Amino acid sequence: MHLPEELVVLNHDNQIGERVKNYLNRDQTGVRKAILDLFLSDSTFTTEDVFTSLEGNFDVSYRGISAMVGLMNTRLGILSVDVTGEHNIYCLKDSHKDLLESILGNY
Repeated sequence: MHLPEELVVLNHDNQIGERVKNYLNRDQTGVRKAILDLFLSDSTFTTEDVFTSLEGNFDVSYRGISAMVGLMNTRLGILSVDVTGEHNIYCLKDSHKDLLESILGNY
């Protein structure tokens, strides 16, 4: 049985949306939301860029930020990564921008 493509896309978006919401619900310090807000700025970031942006506002370590960004890439599925250079460069997938804006508006 094949589902119409629109339903497949909606189901996929719902699954990603639920994963992001669950991820944010466990955000006790606000750092996860801050990272997601960074990615909504239409920029690309290395882990170092994300760490530098947050270190003055949050008690974070480079390793902790690296782990969070890696998790957002692998588990949430909302980031794309360019691994061709010396450092991984992450950005928000265009297809998830509206979904993430909607979710973050409620947090």
